[in-house]
Amino acid sequence: MSTFAYLRVSTDEQAESGLGLDAQLESITKAFGAPVSVFRDEGYSGKDSNRPGLTEALETLHGGDLLVVAKRDRLARDTFLSLWLEKEVKRRGARIASAAGEGTGSDDPTSVLMRTMVDAFATYERQVIGQRTKAALAQKKARGEHTGGDVPFGYDIDADGIHLVANLKEQEELRMIARLRRRGYPLRRICEKLESRGVQTKRGRSTWDPKTLSRIIERVE
Repeated sequence: MSTFAYLRVSTDEQAESGLGLDAQLESITKAFGAPVSVFRDEGYSGKDSNRPGLTEALETLHGGDLLVVAKRDRLARDTFLSLWLEKEVKRRGARIASAAGEGTGSDDPTSVLMRTMVDAFATYERQVIGQRTKAALAQKKARGEHTGGDVPFGYDIDADGIHLVANLKEQEELRMIARLRRRGYPLRRICEKLESRGVQTKRGRSTWDPKTLSRIIERVE
């Protein structure tokens, strides 16, 4: 029997909750001793099933092995994903164990109930965090602040690094795009018009893609 550790953290969790990879490994080592191997996923959501570290950990497991985590929500923050992982690990003859306990010490009815409740609360917590983040981004957008990602066409980042300010030249192009759409111009023809005028995308490209243009139109309509 071998013990394998799995660690996961998203950027926000590491910054806000003290759930860094080193802290997780320390918790695991105290509970189970030093693992044979450690698999890590940094910057991945607990609802994401496509994680390289998790995939490698599952492929490593054999009969009698332990896949250990600091807490069950490191494996997943989605109830259905948690169930699938339990079945997949069991299919390989291995078992999941948590340094925090959480009903992973046995498969008796009480332990199974405990695991189910822990997984449900992890899913609930993720959804609440998602709602709060969405609301916070909406408030920033309403205040004219940049919410991350690419700066929208028609605007630039202000000198304060927070607020958006109108790019007058790009605003003129937006008005031209709106006029052409009202006249029934297809997206491809508008792209050609922008290219002929030497207008560049926010990423500095001289060619325009209809999908990019469609997203711009949806935002300003």
